[in-house]
Amino acid sequence: MSERNFMTLQFASRSENEAFARVAVAAFVSQLDPTLDELTDIKTVVSEAVTNSIIHGYNNNKDGVITISAEIDDDTIRLTIEDKGEGIADLEQAKEPLYTSKPELERSGMGFTIMENFMDEVEVVTAVGIGTKINMLKRIESKKALYN
Repeated sequence: MSERNFMTLQFASRSENEAFARVAVAAFVSQLDPTLDELTDIKTVVSEAVTNSIIHGYNNNKDGVITISAEIDDDTIRLTIEDKGEGIADLEQAKEPLYTSKPELERSGMGFTIMENFMDEVEVVTAVGIGTKINMLKRIESKKALYN
């Protein structure tokens, strides 16, 4: 029998909300009893996606809205992080390691690479002038299963 749970969170595109988003998602995911490494991976991808929405999607405009949806289904967490910002003109270029459209901000250009390495699946849906949605999935190797 499937154990499904979900939550949705919306907040202003302000850099001070990035930590709030990371902690809120971590608290929700903690019911799966993830390892510390799994929890750190999830917190990191939330930080990367939210920061990208703030800096790139909304161009640091604090009036934008970022929506995070999280769903737990058995041992799997699905995350969606969405903005209604500028969108990405060239997604393949944006996914290139070390590429950044804002070098003046000393951005590393590793956001998508980090997301792809820390999650089991990553899908980016984007349209210029409409926004960007990042869908991610991670299976949690529950510590409870390790001791049974």
